[in-house]
Amino acid sequence: MTSARSHKDSGPLRRAGRAVGHALHRPFTGTAKGIRKATHAHGAGESGLGKLIELHAVNGAGDVMITVALASTVFFSVPTDEARGRVALYLAVTMAPFTLLAPVIGPLLDRLPHGRRAAMAGAMLARAVLAITMSGAVATGGLELYPAALGVLVCSKAYGVVRSAVVPRLLPPRFSLVKANSRVTLAGLLATGVAAPVGAGLQTVGPGWPLYGACAIFLGGTVLAFTLPPKVDSAKGERKAQLVPPHGVAVSRSDSGHGAGGRVRRRDRDRNGEKRPGLRSVGPSVLNGLQANCAHRALSGFLIFFLAFLLREHPLAGQSAAVSLGIAGVAAGVGNASGTAVGSWLRARAPEAIVVSVLALALGVAVLAALLFGTVMVAALSATAGFTLALSKLSLDAMIQRDVPEEVRSSAFARSETVLQMAWVIGGGIGIALPLNGVLGMSVAAGILALGAATSVRGLLGAARRGSPHPRVA
Repeated sequence: MTSARSHKDSGPLRRAGRAVGHALHRPFTGTAKGIRKATHAHGAGESGLGKLIELHAVNGAGDVMITVALASTVFFSVPTDEARGRVALYLAVTMAPFTLLAPVIGPLLDRLPHGRRAAMAGAMLARAVLAITMSGAVATGGLELYPAALGVLVCSKAYGVVRSAVVPRLLPPRFSLVKANSRVTLAGLLATGVAAPVGAGLQTVGPGWPLYGACAIFLGGTVLAFTLPPKVDSAKGERKAQLVPPHGVAVSRSDSGHGAGGRVRRRDRDRNGEKRPGLRSVGPSVLNGLQANCAHRALSGFLIFFLAFLLREHPLAGQSAAVSLGIAGVAAGVGNASGTAVGSWLRARAPEAIVVSVLALALGVAVLAALLFGTVMVAALSATAGFTLALSKLSLDAMIQRDVPEEVRSSAFARSETVLQMAWVIGGGIGIALPLNGVLGMSVAAGILALGAATSVRGLLGAARRGSPHPRVA
């Protein structure tokens, strides 16, 4: 009797417990289903692009966790003068070797076309291990932190190169490469925005906790990388693109070995005796677009390092150093997200004109920032740099999709991404070396963009007037 009564009494309690469990569980499951629905829309789920979008979000979240931990150790935890020396050491120990390694990353990954999933998973797993390795040194700032940071940087860039080569393989039907890259980039930005405050919260628990979080995230990314469809590893029909200066027009298969650039050199032929396709065979728009994008990427690296120290030493009028850095960071993030959204809306319309327009916009704002340096102009330049960087990169993607033959397209993406990463490193080096003078810094920013305009605008405008033909593969 007592047993039956207790069982009867426990029924409402069990039901209430289940109801509470469902109520607590529903927001997470609902959010997960909403995210999955968004990433897998318009055929992205069937093609595998949705899983790549999710993988890139994981990558962005893990990277920002490591960034929070390093920034707190290398930059925020010591006086400005010492922080400047630490960041200079960080650049010397990590960026300088990376500059030497960056040209090798693309060609090396070209040799592993059948292992792209494994390459992305390896980049994730390596960063998980390195995050744990760094967790012991992050509190003391010991020298062992810097080789580990270099490893994280190289793995991050290697992942980016492979991801750029993978996207064309996962395009859904009637889905432009610009739209696909917009989705991937936006997912990374959103994940970064969510993970950054989480990392900051973990930092209050202990200096190593953001790195523990990064390790867990990258372990999840390792598993997720292997869920990409097998066609990611297929190199059927692909050939390698060489980043070499154009010596003439494209040479077709019917040519006898002589193009406008003169006799084809022996090293320009593959094992079968056919002329190896390079960027000389994909049209000048890609090269000019890459030069313009190098200016935007160098500006990004420059502003990150220069403004970080400038605003810490000389905060914006009426603001603290933390608020000043927050204004610049939020403005850059909003600008980048806006550029990605606009690029997705514009799709592939007149990419040469878009690249020229955003380069002129960024240059104009940089000149104004030099002339009228202040809170408004710093925020305006940060937002403009983020906006133009995103939109210019998406336009370069459109030119590669349009002008580069399919069999060399993945290789062209990999190698162009490597060049852009090198430009970011150079810009960052200039930012750390420059004296902390706002007007001088904004003038240098304008100079970087002016150099990019001088090397690319004429060619881009000429290509836009002529119309860019679809080149034949040599």
